[in-house]
Amino acid sequence: MSVFEAGMMVCFGASWPIAVYKTYKAKSVKGKSLRFLCLIMTGYIFGIIHKIFFCYDWVIWLYLVNMGFVLCDISLYLKYRNNN
Repeated sequence: MSVFEAGMMVCFGASWPIAVYKTYKAKSVKGKSLRFLCLIMTGYIFGIIHKIFFCYDWVIWLYLVNMGFVLCDISLYLKYRNNN
């Protein structure tokens, strides 16, 4: 387990709930990109696959939580994309 990887995931994890909340409150996705969100999601999926096959430890839960927030942000994007 790398303390630096865990730190990165905690920092990313702290920002996703804020982004989701702002999207929900504004009901606007102005400035957001579905491609970017999907790219982030793909990165988390690769991180999870790496954890499962090569380096399984508790940090996998941080990947899953962050991925859940990205999924939430994607769903809000799809819901509010026509409000702009």
